[in-house]
This record gives sequence, structure tokens and C-alpha cells, in this order.
Amino acid sequence: MTSLTIAIIVGFFVGFGFGVGCALAVMYSIYTGGYRRAMEDSLLPQKSERYLEYLPKIKAKIARQEKNVSRSD
Repeated sequence: MTSLTIAIIVGFFVGFGFGVGCALAVMYSIYTGGYRRAMEDSLLPQKSERYLEYLPKIKAKIARQEKNVSRSD
């Protein structure tokens, strides 16, 4: 192999690895930040409008999932 071929191969793998790795790191930090914020909102004495808006929808989704699990048993 020539040195140019080796450089291309190394450059491709390093570039791809850093690109995908950095993208995953950013997505994970956004996810954990959102989860942390949701936990903080749930512990506040005065609930936000958005929290109150989504709470019934989430409870209904959990009830549907529990119903589906009990049917499959």
C-alpha cells in the first residue's frame, strides 16, 4: 500500500469515528438535560402549564400499556 492509501484509510476512520462519536455525545447530553429538567419540573410545588397539559396524556398512555400487558398474560 502506498502512504497516500494509508492516509486516506486512517483519515476516513478517524473522521467517521469523531463525527459519529461527537454527534452521539451531543444527542446524549441533550437527552439527559431534558430528563433532568423534567425531573425538576415534576418536583416544583407550582406545576408548569406544559406539565399539566401532558400529565393526562401520559397517564392514559400508561393505562393503555398496563391494559395490554394484562391482556397478554
